[in-house]
Amino acid sequence: MKIPENIKEVLLNADGKALGTSSYGKINVVPISTIKIVDDKIWLINYFMDKTLENILVNPEVSLTCWKKLVGYQIKAKVKYISDPNDNDLIQAKNFVAEILPDRIVKGLLILEPEEIFDISADAERAGKKIN
Repeated sequence: MKIPENIKEVLLNADGKALGTSSYGKINVVPISTIKIVDDKIWLINYFMDKTLENILVNPEVSLTCWKKLVGYQIKAKVKYISDPNDNDLIQAKNFVAEILPDRIVKGLLILEPEEIFDISADAERAGKKIN
């Protein structure tokens, strides 16, 4: 799915981002700090994820929300987790993090492939509308 440029802009410059996962009826939501978009896939870096990782290994369906001021989006996606130190995407992610947050230790990479995007802006006409 192609992510519209205005949504990429919010994703990359959001005031807040949160990732929701679930498995076995348990829901987990965590703040997200580092994000990169590569070929319309969303890369999230695993520094501290434990329950999140447990959930995605059982259920790869996730929900990422992001917002900047009163404009926001929810992206429903399938996620693939990469922890193989020889994987090219993980090597690229580690190099990216080394440039911006050199003290962080990268445990793995979550690659989200968006399936649906919804507007969650604080606007009665826009809120809840499906973008894609």
